[in-house]
Formats: sequence, structure tokens, C-alpha cells
Amino acid sequence: MIDLGDRLKTLRTGKHMTQWQLAQHIGVTKSMVSAYETGIRYPSYDILIRLACVFGVSTDYLLGLENRRYLNAEGLSERQIQIINELISEFRNME
Repeated sequence: MIDLGDRLKTLRTGKHMTQWQLAQHIGVTKSMVSAYETGIRYPSYDILIRLACVFGVSTDYLLGLENRRYLNAEGLSERQIQIINELISEFRNME
């Protein structure tokens, strides 16, 4: 099973965010973000939802209940979405 702390740290570093920057986004202290990432503490439901919004993932993804990530296509044209889907298919075929 995927650990919430590991997944959170991977998402944060993937966005080149410091713990302090993430803390500012979700309204907690840097030490709380550190505690989430190390598994010492778990976020409340409210903070879990904020984390999901910051990273554009579902709460189920953060909790390790699903492995699928979603792309936010809001504001993109149908043609742009089609191009992204084609790129994803191409990358899957490379494996």
C-alpha cells in the first residue's frame, strides 16, 4: 500500500515546492507538512481536500486507494485535449 507521506512528498517535490510553500498554500505550518510526510501526523479531512486541490489529484489518490492521476483539462479546446490524449497513448506504446 502506498504511504500518504511518500505520495505527498513526491507530489510536492514534483512541483518544486518547499514544505514551507506547501504549508502556505494549505494553511498549516511547515512542521505540520513535515509531520504529514514522515507519517507522524495525518491531515484532517479539510487539509486532505486542500492538498488534493493544490496537486490536482483525488483524495483517493493521496490516500493510496487509487493509482490513477487526472489532468485538469479545464479551459482547453477539444483539439488540445485530443493532442494530449494522443501524447499519452504514444508514451504508453513506448513502454
